[in-house]
Amino acid sequence: MTTERTPEASAEQTPGRGRSPEAAEIEPAAPEEFGLVQVWWGDGKGKTTATLGMGMRAAGHGYRVHLLQFMKGGAASVDAVRGEYNAIAALPGISYENLGHYGWHGMNDGSEETDHEAEAQAGLERTHDLLESAADADLSTPFALDGPADDGIHMLVLDEVLYAADRGLIEERDVLEVIETKPEGLELVLSGSHDRPAYLLEEADLVTNVSKEKHPIDENQRARRGTEY
Repeated sequence: MTTERTPEASAEQTPGRGRSPEAAEIEPAAPEEFGLVQVWWGDGKGKTTATLGMGMRAAGHGYRVHLLQFMKGGAASVDAVRGEYNAIAALPGISYENLGHYGWHGMNDGSEETDHEAEAQAGLERTHDLLESAADADLSTPFALDGPADDGIHMLVLDEVLYAADRGLIEERDVLEVIETKPEGLELVLSGSHDRPAYLLEEADLVTNVSKEKHPIDENQRARRGTEY
């Protein structure tokens, strides 16, 4: 015999017990279930947008998040200061570094290809510095929300790192080594690449293909402030 559940009983089974969520003061905290490897790739808009949104969510719980951007130099249609940098500066718990410069590798935009390679390698070295710092820290404890990333982080977002690997600025084995050396409790998020990263499918716990159905860039719409940067 099946017992019919009332709406009130169902609400009691939800995490919030049916109560509407409300904003609360952000206090340093430590995640209980972090430690997975995420991969975000595809030819659609939204890979960086999605990972930044997830970083904001983690920071809202008091977890320490760091964004390290490869190849995020932009182009003539993009301002020198991006909206996400301003938002990160105002939000406790998130910090960022940008190791790219003007232009994109292979785009014949006047930027030096050797500079792109050197900066990608610097990004890889910085990644390992952050991994070592996280390994030395106790990831089961809270970190100061305004403390340096080198003191320990709970989530590391490597934005556009997969593009760097696609273009040969770093090697695929370098990305695999990052995963292999990741501390157990660190949530690692890798983004970029229009090409399916087959070499990561067995190593990642979550793989999301952000695919394009339609994009205004195909009609020569330039990047817009507030949506693309």
